[in-house]
Amino acid sequence: MGALRWIVYIVLLVGVIGALIWGYQEQQEKNAVLVKAENNYQRAFHDLSYRVDTLNEKIDTVLAMNAPDNVSPQMTDIWKITSEAKADVSQLPLTLVPFNKTEEFLNNIGEFAYRTSIRGLDDDPLSDDEIEMLGQLSDQSNEIRRDLRTIQHEVLSDGVRWMDVEVMLATNEPREDSIINGLQTVESNAESYDTFDEEVGLSAAERGDREIEIEGEEQTEEEVREIIHDYFELGDESELVITETGEGSVIPMYNASFDTEELHGYAEITREGGHVLSYLLSRDLDDANISLHDGMNEAEQLLDDLDFDDVEMVESIQYDKVGVYEFVHEHDDILFYPDGIQVKVALDNGDIIGLTAKDYVFNEQTRADREFEPTLEEVEAEEHVNQSLDVREQRLAVIENDLGEEVLTYELLGTIDATTYRVFINAEDGFEERVERLKQSEEVYS
Repeated sequence: MGALRWIVYIVLLVGVIGALIWGYQEQQEKNAVLVKAENNYQRAFHDLSYRVDTLNEKIDTVLAMNAPDNVSPQMTDIWKITSEAKADVSQLPLTLVPFNKTEEFLNNIGEFAYRTSIRGLDDDPLSDDEIEMLGQLSDQSNEIRRDLRTIQHEVLSDGVRWMDVEVMLATNEPREDSIINGLQTVESNAESYDTFDEEVGLSAAERGDREIEIEGEEQTEEEVREIIHDYFELGDESELVITETGEGSVIPMYNASFDTEELHGYAEITREGGHVLSYLLSRDLDDANISLHDGMNEAEQLLDDLDFDDVEMVESIQYDKVGVYEFVHEHDDILFYPDGIQVKVALDNGDIIGLTAKDYVFNEQTRADREFEPTLEEVEAEEHVNQSLDVREQRLAVIENDLGEEVLTYELLGTIDATTYRVFINAEDGFEERVERLKQSEEVYS
């Protein structure tokens, strides 16, 4: 009996030690993920601060210039910097903090700079009104620069972590935080900037500053909870957290995250009507057992069930065990790329594990106002592409150009050697709007 007792003790001791080692490793892995996320947030914010510094310097430089040949490259740089600054903003955990006016301010500076850089300043130099507007932009960008530098100083001196801000936002904790307060100050200041309202022809409608109305009654948080439970067939034991987007959102929505024993999920649901606009499910995937084509059938069935019956698939690609399918709105044999839907299908069993339909819904109310008629013939469009491109297919498509304007184009699919390209030629003047190399399915490495 004594020997048996010792054996039991040893087995229990080994089990406890093993559990401790496993727990320690799990904690280390979790900490590594958190450190990586924190580093990414810190990098994005410090990059944003640097770019706004540079933006202010570039605007001041243009104000001191006289030669149009020197102004155009500087305006191109301003456009590039604002694009990079917007990308930095998108990488910060600001889902629940309204930052729309600041992003709009950066977008308008970039659009004005782009329009100016391509118009030919030798023949059409900056007007007195535009120079005066640049002076206002200098003051306003300098104000944002100072606000961001203040936040940066507090982050560095007080050791503030962006991960703490993200948790605070996700759990609706009291928002007394130097980062949040500082960003709210930036947003409040940006809201007072009306430089573009009467200048350079940028109206609120052109900026996309419009309310989106969704059909259906307003849903409470409890009603949204029931929608999520029914939509994803969650059990009562599932952990479900729901938060509401802040003021200033284009569409008022609820964000939901949930966990079961098998998967983690995230979804966005409209407050009006309770429509699921997007979701992403994460679970362990087995080896692919169905083809990319079979996955497409599952994606098409989902969109049919959701009454998206006016869409056309334009691209499919396989990433290891997942099929990703791009659909766009189609009307009168014209594809509308701004109205896109993305569906992700697990190729182990055909489950839908991702849907993004926000762009389709956002543009639904303005579709009736679109009127496009090509000036060029199909044959003429081919004259404007690289002669090395072997054109295999051609169709009409509406895309957004670099200025954010919708333009009618001829979409030409073709190959050069073994590479497939998609070229968009403006259907009015033959301008080459965009060239894309189509993605290939991801190679599986074992």
